[in-house]
Amino acid sequence: MALLQGLGAALPEHRVANIFKPLATPAQSEYHIALLVLAITGAIFVVVAGLIVYTIWRFRRRPGDDAKQEPPQVYGSNQIEVAWTVIPILIVFVLIGVSARVIASVQNASPPPQMLKVTLIGHQWWWEVRYPDYGIVTANEIHVPTASATYLELQSADVIHSFWVPQLAGKTDLIPNRTNYSWIDPREPGVYFGNCAEYCGTQHANMLLRVVAQAPEDFKRWAAEQQKPAAENAAFQSLSCVSCHTIKGTPAKGKFGPDLTHLMSRRTLAAGAIANTAENLRQWVKDPQAAKPGSLMPSLQLTDQELGQVVNYLESLQ
Repeated sequence: MALLQGLGAALPEHRVANIFKPLATPAQSEYHIALLVLAITGAIFVVVAGLIVYTIWRFRRRPGDDAKQEPPQVYGSNQIEVAWTVIPILIVFVLIGVSARVIASVQNASPPPQMLKVTLIGHQWWWEVRYPDYGIVTANEIHVPTASATYLELQSADVIHSFWVPQLAGKTDLIPNRTNYSWIDPREPGVYFGNCAEYCGTQHANMLLRVVAQAPEDFKRWAAEQQKPAAENAAFQSLSCVSCHTIKGTPAKGKFGPDLTHLMSRRTLAAGAIANTAENLRQWVKDPQAAKPGSLMPSLQLTDQELGQVVNYLESLQ
């Protein structure tokens, strides 16, 4: 747990609620266009609401007015018809043009050869994170260096998911049999909160994600630790856990669940549903449905002795 505790103490956590403080280039671009849209729509609201209020006040019924007298009727005005047709069209074209320019500038950015490449695969209901250039596979946390960009290949193993870390980038869908792309360049070290933004089933709300931005030297140390294999454990290998999970350096080669090689270096369990503590780990292995109803991880009905052996081994996976 030393690595986890050290990172937790060193890195501030940027809460998802603070979406109006973008800390990466894609999020900054989208933030500016959002302000423009709010300004234009706000001005339209003020003008329309002001005209309504003026009309109500100016043409209100006054004492002495004949209640049966019909007010003067206006059957048409070419100038007004042209104005409320042309002005909205111009506004729509301005918003379309600005949006297209921002979308193109974000999506068409070409990754330089030295850019960190990460493959993010959505599962029901967790995130698989692969670093092809490092041979690292982890889950639910994307570690990236600051002062450079990270290029993301987005894929899905089952249904449509959506990658969204508000302070770093806008929403991009993960679609089965298709690869989409995104990129982030966090400016400050910290832990940035994200989540799946596309309803994907029972535990969609608990499909959480963290981007851990580190100084380049800290990222290199983290990567070096993640590349180390784990020790074997006879008790773990005797159970069906090995059918779903991979632990590098052992016979466990399952692909259905998250890679557990360095489980205890992560902040959370169950894709952010619970904190990664010894007690939570024990409860999670004993009964996954208690923490995450509908989770595809089965309860193995382990005896107390088997549960203790498995948990002790998992706690050693630093």
